[in-house]
Amino acid sequence: MLTILGFGMIATFLVLIMLKKMSPIAALVLIPALFCVFVGKGAHLGDYVIKGVGSLAPTAAMLMFAIIYFGVMIDVGLFDPVVRGILRFCKADPMRVVVGTALLAAIVSLDGDGSTTFMITVSAMYPLYKRLGMSLVVMTGVAAMANGVMNTLPWGGPTARAATALKLDASDIFVPMIPALAVGLVAVLVLSYVLGMRERGRVGHLSIEEVLEPRTETVLVGAGGSHETPHHPAGDAGGGPADGEDFQGLDSARETLRPKLYWFNALLTVALLTSMIMEWLPIPVLFLIGAALALTVNFPHIPDQKARIAAHADNVVNVSGMVFAAAVFTGVLNGTGMVKHMADWLVGVVPDSMGSQMGLVTGVLSLPLTYFMSNDGFYFGVVPVLAEAGAAHGVSSLEIARASLAGQALHMSSPLVPAVYVLVGMAKVEFGDHTRFTVKWAALTSLVVLGAGILFGII
Repeated sequence: MLTILGFGMIATFLVLIMLKKMSPIAALVLIPALFCVFVGKGAHLGDYVIKGVGSLAPTAAMLMFAIIYFGVMIDVGLFDPVVRGILRFCKADPMRVVVGTALLAAIVSLDGDGSTTFMITVSAMYPLYKRLGMSLVVMTGVAAMANGVMNTLPWGGPTARAATALKLDASDIFVPMIPALAVGLVAVLVLSYVLGMRERGRVGHLSIEEVLEPRTETVLVGAGGSHETPHHPAGDAGGGPADGEDFQGLDSARETLRPKLYWFNALLTVALLTSMIMEWLPIPVLFLIGAALALTVNFPHIPDQKARIAAHADNVVNVSGMVFAAAVFTGVLNGTGMVKHMADWLVGVVPDSMGSQMGLVTGVLSLPLTYFMSNDGFYFGVVPVLAEAGAAHGVSSLEIARASLAGQALHMSSPLVPAVYVLVGMAKVEFGDHTRFTVKWAALTSLVVLGAGILFGII
C-alpha cells in the first residue's frame, strides 16, 4: 500500500504542476500532507516536516545568500564582459547561443555545485535569450542536462555517495566512467545543436549590431504626428523583451555599475568559488560572508544596500520558499516509509533471470529512482540492495556503482532537487514547462551514457 501511495503522491504532484492546476510551492506542501493522512500518519506530519526542513535549511540559507551575492555581481557589472564575449562568440546565432549555454554550464559545473552553476549560467545567458526572443525552457533544459552529466564528478555528490555506500574508492568508480560520461556530454552538445537550429528557424538570425543596440522606428501618433520609439528586433518573435524593456545585462548606463571595483569583485568571486571547492568553510557560511562583503564594499550606504536586497527579494523568496516546501515532500516520503517500500518493490520486480545483468538493471533503474527520490535515498537505500543482488550473480560492486551514475542527467530536473528551483526561478520559467520539455531529452541523455558504458565494457 505504501508503494502505491508513494508513486501516487509523486504522480499527482507532477500531473498537477504540469497542467498548472497548482503552483509548485502549494503542491509540494498540500499533496504530501494529504497523502500523509491517507497513510494514517497524519499525527506525525509535524515531525516529518520539521525533520525535512532541518535537513534542507542549510541549502535554503545557501541559496538565499547566493542569490543576493550573484544578484549584486550582476548589478555591478561583473558578468557584463562574459555576456558580451559569449554574445560575440555566438554571433547572435540562436544555434550557437544554445550550444554556448551547454558549454558554459558544463564548465561552471566543475565547481561541483548545481545551484552555483545555474546561477552563473542563467545570469550570463538570460539577457541574451530574452533579447533574441528565444525559448527560455531550452536554456533551462540544456543547462540542467549539462550539469547532470558533470554532476558525476567525484566531488559533485553521486560518486561520493556511491563510494561511501559500497565502501569503494571514488576514483575507481569515476575514472573508468570518463569515456561514457564524455559521450554523454557530446550527446548534450549535439542535442543543443539540434535545439539551437530549431530556435534559429523560429526566431531568425540577427546581426550582432541589432542585438547590442536597439534601433528606432517611426510610429504614427494620431493624425499627422509621429515620434521615434526604440524597437527591439527580437521582441516580436515571442518570448522577447516587452516594449520599453532594456537589455539589462548589457546596459552600460545603469546606476549600479561599479567599474572601479571590477577586479575586487572578480577576485572575491574567484576566492569564493575556490573556497567552495577546497571546502574551507560550509557553503552557506561562504555565501553569507560573500554577500555581506559584496554589499558593503560595492554599496557602502545603507539605503543602497537595502535597495539591492529588495531588488532581488522576489528570487530569494521564490527559491527559498520552494526549498522549504520541498522539505515537506521529502519529509513525508522518508518519514512514512514510502521511499523504502518503493525501492524494495522496484528491486523485487527484477526477475532472477536478469541477475547476471544487474549492471544494466541498475543503470535502467537509476533513471526513475533518482528522479523520484533524493540521491541520498537512492545511493544509501537502494544501491546497496542492488549491489547485494548483483554479488549473488557474480556482478561486482564497482560495476553497480558505475551503472548507478547513468541517471544523473535526468535527476537534475527532479522536483526533489533544490537546485532546479534556482534554475527555473531565475529563468522565470514554470517548473511544469521545464519538466515537460526536459524530461524526455534528459532521459535520452542518461540512456546514451548507459549505452556508452555498456559499449565500452565499463558496465
